[in-house]
Amino acid sequence: MQDSEIKEMLADLVWLNAVIATELIQITENSSAILRKSPPSASCLVEHHALRSTALAMAEKYRPGTMLARHLGEHQ
Repeated sequence: MQDSEIKEMLADLVWLNAVIATELIQITENSSAILRKSPPSASCLVEHHALRSTALAMAEKYRPGTMLARHLGEHQ
């Protein structure tokens, strides 16, 4: 494998892991809300937002312009 192929593969993996991470955060929030019959605590929401922002920054660094930012903006 050439260096350019390895870099491309790593960029793909960083992006994919960021997608997985942000979706898992959303699943956790949704599951918590269903089980507790109330939204997650404000502190959790703040922390989750920060974690999503970090994952998004990583994804955008290596794959700018994907739909991830828009998709995350639509999460509730």
